[in-house]
Amino acid sequence: MQAAMGASLITIFAATVASWIFGAIYYGALSKPWMAAANMSEEDVKGPNGKPSPRPFIISFLCEFVMAYMLAVLLLHTSSNGFTFATGLFSAFLIWLGFIFTTQLVNHQYSIRPFALTVIDSGHWLGALLIQAAVMAVLGL
Repeated sequence: MQAAMGASLITIFAATVASWIFGAIYYGALSKPWMAAANMSEEDVKGPNGKPSPRPFIISFLCEFVMAYMLAVLLLHTSSNGFTFATGLFSAFLIWLGFIFTTQLVNHQYSIRPFALTVIDSGHWLGALLIQAAVMAVLGL
């Protein structure tokens, strides 16, 4: 099944699932430092009914699908002879450095958030992009 620019929707979906699972593991491991940096308690995260809302999980999955799709389009668009595992990872890193880390740093600074929150959140997005690029390199677009 092909999407725009010939990218495989199956590969994009696999990259989305892999990066979403990474996020669950990553934030599961860093939940206490993240809550401290975000100035949130477990009660804040769980909400009034004692259970986390599914909304952020659904939104993050949808946004990671868009991210994987755009990464696939960029990798296909910028590499006329295809891309390698290494160039895919390097491209993902550059996208993270140029767009995600910088945006999060500015947003967190203006909202007077601790730098630890920027490190944790942007670290997640770096991992997500690297995993997506790796999946795309291994499965092919």
